[in-house]
Order: sequence, then C-alpha cells, then structure tokens
Amino acid sequence: MSNFITRASSINRALDQIGDKWCLLILQEVFWGINSFNEMLSATGVSKGVLSERLKWLQSIDCLHKKADGEGGKRMSYHLTRKSIDLYDCALMAVAWERRFFNTPELDSVTLLHRKCGSAFEPQMRCRSCNGGVHPAEVTYKPGPGARHDVRQKKVRRRSSLSVQDVPSSRSLYKNLVNLVGDRWTANVIALSFHGLTRFDQFHHELPVATNILADRLKFLVDEGVFRQFAYRQRPLRHEYQLTVKGEALYPWFLALLQWGDKWCGVDGSGRPMRLTHETCGRNLRGQVECSACGGALKAHEVQFSLPQ
Repeated sequence: MSNFITRASSINRALDQIGDKWCLLILQEVFWGINSFNEMLSATGVSKGVLSERLKWLQSIDCLHKKADGEGGKRMSYHLTRKSIDLYDCALMAVAWERRFFNTPELDSVTLLHRKCGSAFEPQMRCRSCNGGVHPAEVTYKPGPGARHDVRQKKVRRRSSLSVQDVPSSRSLYKNLVNLVGDRWTANVIALSFHGLTRFDQFHHELPVATNILADRLKFLVDEGVFRQFAYRQRPLRHEYQLTVKGEALYPWFLALLQWGDKWCGVDGSGRPMRLTHETCGRNLRGQVECSACGGALKAHEVQFSLPQ
C-alpha cells in the first residue's frame, strides 16, 4: 500500500476515517436508531460484503462498537461511541443544507424538537465568541501548533456498484450531501475552495490526484451547482472554479468536520494544524450548532426527532 504526503489538515484526517459514502450512510442509520446488520442491509441496499467491511472499519477507528442484544448473545447490534456521537453537529448541518437546496418529502416530514426549550427548530452554525453567523468569506486561516506534513496511506476499499441516489431507506435524509462529500477527492476540492483556491493547477498542487480524476471531480461539482466555471484565459483555455451560494452553504458542515478532526484525528498530540479567525469579531473561530428557537447549543441527547415510516 503506497503512501503520499500532504499538508497537515484535520479535514483530510477526518475524511481518511469517515469520508466514504457508505461509512457516512451507516453512521447516519445508527444515529436514527438502526443498529443491526440486517436492518442496515435493508436500509442502505449495499452488498453484504461492503457493509461487513465498512462496519469492521468503523469499529477499528472507534466510531462503532458491537455488542450482543438480549440473552444468549446471538443477535449483535452496533452502537455509537463518544467519538461518533461528536459527529452529531455534522449530521445536523447536513440536514440543514439538504433542506435548503432540495425538495425531499421524507426530510421535510422530519421534525426536530429541542427538549431543553420544547420547541421545534432548525439547526444553525454560529460563532461561539460573538454568536454571529459564520460565512466562509469572513474566516481567515493561519498555521496552528500542529502545522506539519502528514504521511497518508492510499486506502483501498471494496466499492459498491449501487449509487447513493438509489439507497432505498426513507431515513437516508441527506443523500445529496453524501453524494458530494462521500468521495475523498470531491470533498477535498470543496474544502480547498474555502481557502480561496479556484484554479485547476492550484488544486492539483495540493492534492496527489491524477489530472483526469481531478478534471472529472471539478466537472461533477459544476454539474451539481457547487461551483461556477469561468474562463480566465482563452489560449490555451483555462477555467476558474468559484463557489456558488449552494457551495458556500456547505461551509458549516466542513467546519463541524474540521472541529471533529481537531478533537479526534490528531496524530502526535501537537495540536490542531490550523487556527481559524472569525474576522467579524476578530476572535478564534469555534463553531457552535445552535437551536433556532432558543439559541442554545444543541446536544445529541437533547434532540428528539420524528422519522417517516
């Protein structure tokens, strides 16, 4: 298994662990209360081999733990860990993005209730210091104490021929987001665009990816309405790729993922690779997902939800 070197990034480290469409969908199902192998098989439509491999992987990185249900220990179930519960902010931001840009009856029928205030709510990402909204253009970046280079492995996992869009479960409520970020290169390109990268050669300089694969991912993001494509040179023809409103709205999900990576995906205890500053208030940015009704921070155990049957 070959290695490659990239600039240290908590987003890269997080994507290396859970940035696979089936891992994301499995974790989503467990968040919704689907715990057994057969239930997951039915809900996702993925093959038994792929599901088994992803479940083993998620256990190996401490995002799931398996235990026997009931007496006799014949029926095994999969449960969230402290590490995977901390992905709840990502899940809430995925729901918010999906609701904003897609007409999904199954998702529209879900009600989120904040037990602490008793109100239905929409999740919002805000700056913990000033309680202001967080927009990517208002965030700047500097190297943090863990700034370095990472040696990363090219992981090879079995693929499923099933498209995310064909997943049968009515609980798979943010399939469109998973379709974007469930591919490592696509997710990396979006993340780099938040740092101001717009051109093919800039993306290629940062990512150890073949040029044909990068071109394919950029075309996909244009087709999905995440990027706008502009010609900045005619001979030879060269394009810039700028985030659309739909693309910028992915920022809260990536911020939540970065903070999860800072906490759970460090490699040597040296600290986070990057410092973020919220220029609106001039303080270190720490995103917080809040209830739109009361403004309180949202915790997984304080959120009640209804799902379509």
